[in-house]
Amino acid sequence: MSLLENWRDMAYQHETQQSFDKFWDGYAATEKKIYEDVLENHEQVIEGVVKELAEKYETSNEYFIGFLDGINESLKEKLELEEMTEESTIKLDIDFEKLYYNMLEAKADYLYTLSQWDKILDEEKRKEITKVQRTAKTVVKENKIGRNDPCPCGSGKKYKKCCGK
Repeated sequence: MSLLENWRDMAYQHETQQSFDKFWDGYAATEKKIYEDVLENHEQVIEGVVKELAEKYETSNEYFIGFLDGINESLKEKLELEEMTEESTIKLDIDFEKLYYNMLEAKADYLYTLSQWDKILDEEKRKEITKVQRTAKTVVKENKIGRNDPCPCGSGKKYKKCCGK
């Protein structure tokens, strides 16, 4: 079984809600610790072998793959997680604006409120990203053309007698 499959089994195969919650609380603490370091050292591109990076962050290979699964959408070059082993070499070149947006999207307030963001994105930029993320979910209803309204094609006829047929 691949590391990604092991991670997904660990993360999503639980007998009880209590077991599920306990797992995710533990994982969130590990994830937060990794992100604190990543954000603190944001000027460096993280490179290395999966096994060594997991050891560096004092976590299991599966938890580290979980972290990679979460950050993958925010990388400038996505990783092939399905094929990854503990001996795989990775490079994490992170788009931090996209990462912040994705954290907002995931409602990961324990991550997007970390103080380390202050050194990466100023408050104005974070507000702008938050506004974009919130409006991305807003459904804008287009004005419907009434049957007796003038046709938008410019013919001068009523919509029902022209393009509305």
